[in-house]
Amino acid sequence: MNTQTFEQLPEFIIHAYHNTKTVKSIFDRAGIQPSDIQSVADLDRIPVTSKDRLVELQAQDPPFGGLLTVPLEQLQHIYLSPGPLYEPDAGESASLDSVKEMATIAGFGEQDVILNAFGYHYIPTGLALDTSLINAGATVIPAGVGNAELQIKMMLDHRVTGYTGTPSWLMALITKAEESGLNFTEQFSLSKALVSAEPLPPSLRAKFVDEYQIQLTNAYGTAELGFLAYSTEPGLAMHLLETSIIQVVNPETGLSVNPGEVGEVAVTTFNKIYPLIRLGTGDLAMNLDPAPGESRQRDRSIILVGRVGDAVKVRGMFIHPNQLRFAASQVPGVKQIQAIVTRPENRDELELIVILSDLELDHDALSNAMSKAIQSTCRIKVDQVYIVSEEGLSESDQLIIDKRTWE
Repeated sequence: MNTQTFEQLPEFIIHAYHNTKTVKSIFDRAGIQPSDIQSVADLDRIPVTSKDRLVELQAQDPPFGGLLTVPLEQLQHIYLSPGPLYEPDAGESASLDSVKEMATIAGFGEQDVILNAFGYHYIPTGLALDTSLINAGATVIPAGVGNAELQIKMMLDHRVTGYTGTPSWLMALITKAEESGLNFTEQFSLSKALVSAEPLPPSLRAKFVDEYQIQLTNAYGTAELGFLAYSTEPGLAMHLLETSIIQVVNPETGLSVNPGEVGEVAVTTFNKIYPLIRLGTGDLAMNLDPAPGESRQRDRSIILVGRVGDAVKVRGMFIHPNQLRFAASQVPGVKQIQAIVTRPENRDELELIVILSDLELDHDALSNAMSKAIQSTCRIKVDQVYIVSEEGLSESDQLIIDKRTWE
């Protein structure tokens, strides 16, 4: 059992209970008082709130589900993450602290020029990293997502030393540069990278480190919670940060699992303007604890093994079956759809199988309309649309089929 006490936990729980009706309701229904929560071990008494439940809370009590503790005008930003979920930002939070810590762990500093290829639109990652990197003394190129040719040119012209973004996009940049006749190891200055938002296969990590001599840090986190864990070495284990309380719990009971067991990652933040207590990430992980009952959180690690629910992460974005259903409902003539996720050449690809109510309809027009609907709803581009007869669906009871392998 985890006996570590975060000193700020009791005061934070009291604040959340008395300043948000949602936290108060959760505690009251569970029959517990704020004074009952004095240590991390006591958190097992509080029910886990899933992301789907958080979406419901925001729909029932918009815009922040009864969890905002300050007037709206005190916010600096309002983000929208996959779910969809609104996230308030008043300038300081545990999630921002985690971004600062990850910038330090990745080794970024005053001498670095960094290409930041995380998204700046809607989600907090790009802007939060931008701020943290500048505070560390680095120079940032706010590249965001897309336009490989321009990003490659800027990497060359400005002798970029650092990269932040998804590992697949970094590999895409390197590949495109080499296909254009450039020698990446000799002509580019990239020496360190912080990657996140999608799995990093061991073979791809080895390629970055051994072939391109890149000091690589792989981070795990969510838009709502910031970074939670990281690795700087080969292997699947990721070290836990201490900017939030991270537990691995039984998805059915909410109780912490034993070392070596698999459970859902549940996180308690110390964000007083938007307190999230035992938010279930939906990610399944193995709990690694070198000294059960004695270790601090920073001594422990997790190995991510999959997802609790039906959502699938594609190019850093979660796609849920309900989002696909909604997108299909926006295109007249579409009877049924199925998404297939593959990963050729270390890049996620999203294919869409579409069944029409009438095969005489304009296939090209409906393919384009369906692609636009998916991109609008899920914020991810469809690589290919196939219109088939009803017999063309495989495993038709599944709305999303994930055919990726991570080797």
